[in-house]
Amino acid sequence: MPTLNWIGKDKVLNHHLEVPFHVLERQYSFDEAGKHEEDNGSENMIIHGDNLLALKSLLPKYEGKIKCIYIDPPYNTGNENWVYNDNVNDPQMQHWLHQVVGKEGEDLSRHDKWLCMMYPRLKLLQRLLAEDGVIFISIDDNEQANLKLICDEIFGAGNFVTNLIWEKKFSRANDAKYFSEQHDHILIYAKQKNLFFLNKLPVEEEQTSRYKNPDNDPRGAWQSIAYNCNKNADERPNLYYPVINPNTGKEIWPDRTRVWSYTKDRHEENVANNLVYWGADGRGKPRFKKFLDTQSGLVPMTIWKTDFAGDNQFSRKEYRAIFGTDAFDFSTPKPTKLIQRILQIATNKDSIILDSFAGSGTTAHAVLNMNKADGGNRKFICIEMMDYADTITAERVKRVINGYGEGKKAVDGTGGNFSYYELGEPLLVDDKLNNVVSTEKIREYIYYMETKQALPEASADEPMLLGVYHGAAYYFNYEKDASTTLNAAFLKSIKTQAEAYVIYADTCVLSENKLQQFHITFKKIPRDIARL
Repeated sequence: MPTLNWIGKDKVLNHHLEVPFHVLERQYSFDEAGKHEEDNGSENMIIHGDNLLALKSLLPKYEGKIKCIYIDPPYNTGNENWVYNDNVNDPQMQHWLHQVVGKEGEDLSRHDKWLCMMYPRLKLLQRLLAEDGVIFISIDDNEQANLKLICDEIFGAGNFVTNLIWEKKFSRANDAKYFSEQHDHILIYAKQKNLFFLNKLPVEEEQTSRYKNPDNDPRGAWQSIAYNCNKNADERPNLYYPVINPNTGKEIWPDRTRVWSYTKDRHEENVANNLVYWGADGRGKPRFKKFLDTQSGLVPMTIWKTDFAGDNQFSRKEYRAIFGTDAFDFSTPKPTKLIQRILQIATNKDSIILDSFAGSGTTAHAVLNMNKADGGNRKFICIEMMDYADTITAERVKRVINGYGEGKKAVDGTGGNFSYYELGEPLLVDDKLNNVVSTEKIREYIYYMETKQALPEASADEPMLLGVYHGAAYYFNYEKDASTTLNAAFLKSIKTQAEAYVIYADTCVLSENKLQQFHITFKKIPRDIARL
């Protein structure tokens, strides 16, 4: 498979493995009653911080659990100033590039920098996706080709689903130098394409209006579609034959370059089943009667027009309706209608949706809208690195939950809740456990490292037990301010029967024979704790 190379690739190829694990610190929770210091138990998250660190911190709980990811990363337009969709030259990103890529990073083109930034983030996103999950990535022509190649490498070319074309702008920009750009790309990749299935779109009034029933067919409304196909007579001679219009007796042949869609036998069945339409006056060429099926829905198309998924003008109006005309200007936020279309086809009512370039919070807004519309319980996780994560991203979600606008333009609240998080301390400092981190967070991390599973609820009878997985019981014999020992007394305290045991402690005084006798693997705190 062709791969893309760039300056700095060797430094970021496995960088996601070296990213330190940070804990997530809840700052407050919010619901219709307002802001709360105490945890309201919400599974919706808004996280402020570098999305590379935040994605790594989600792994212990969410690896393989995310049904749908939508990201709107920087488009890398070459603009040197910060604007939405273009933060490759943001100071935080420059600092990260210097740390990871080193001195050669000073010579990188903007495309090299963008690829260095995106690659480890996509690697972590791929790990977070469920086996039947899917990722949608908005991009324009500046990096579309590069993005396609690195996604082929990370997700697998065989898991490429399609390249959606979204009409982001309806009106012509007549001052454009070459072409008036009307569209963005949305690249779609499945985690495992053979396990991924799209929901069909509901049949809407616009589609049903094309179906009529002029002949009172008992099967219901129908529309006529072409009776021929893009095959030529030399290629498909069995589809090149004359049919007789029963109303005129006239023999009708198809064009040699567009033969009939049906064999002669199948045509006769169509006639017998009243599936052939001969035009309003009955004297025309054959067309096929296609009946309206509101149950099975519609297969999504690869071009999403403004009326179907909204555009930039719609999203700006939506944003200003929430925040007012004097608000911080997001020049190109995505419309909720676009994200809702994605949720329609790619999620179930209880799916988890992740957006690691959250911006103004459109994805969270769309999730809340969908839940209100169909009674679903979708959960969102939104990550935003900029300082407006609380004042804009979270603030938008608060207003959506409780409603916004005044008078006739007022929009009712969706209800719902979320918790707001900051990136906390790293779990390891100089390869030693960071004592500032809570014991519960350390336990969660260690159990995940051992099993790739979320930590079960603690056992009241065995506080040192982490959990049992595939026949092995995991114990973390740890105290913040005291050294712990794996000894005979600790063995006697074990109540869980298992085929094998993995026990963490500061020291072990049991003999090698004793360890083998009870199928115990001893791991010393903290040096034997593996890294993600």
